[in-house]
Amino acid sequence: MKLLKLSITTLGALIVIACSRESPESQLPPKAVAITASDEMKFDVRAFEVKPGQKVQLTVKNIGKLPKETMGHVVAVLGWNTDAAKFVEAGLAHPETDFIAPDQQPKMLAHTKLLGPGESDTINFTAPRIPGSYDFLCIFPGHFASGMKGTMTVAY
Repeated sequence: MKLLKLSITTLGALIVIACSRESPESQLPPKAVAITASDEMKFDVRAFEVKPGQKVQLTVKNIGKLPKETMGHVVAVLGWNTDAAKFVEAGLAHPETDFIAPDQQPKMLAHTKLLGPGESDTINFTAPRIPGSYDFLCIFPGHFASGMKGTMTVAY
């Protein structure tokens, strides 16, 4: 009977040790990505790759000259399998929250603030653990429809 207790205790200790170790993803350096957005409604970076669970530091800079009210940029990184067109459409009625509908918040990994000319914003988030393609896009009215989008690929 004592042998059984020792085995269960030993097994429990091993489980605790295994669970407390850092995951390989947490040992990766953060992925720094810099994107510029222009008055031509284009990103200079249309794709980037990260590892599952990797920390991401995304900086977006508006290099345009037109006023924020007519040519601002808000970049959102969407969660897996989120319909980008529906996400953008839902946000059109919400300029007070940078064009993000409250019910759509859970469908995003992160977003920048509304950026005017010369402004930038850095967002930090953790890449999903599920490999796949995740959209990032400008959700300012009309920009996504004009092709202002890209893909973050999560891959091993």
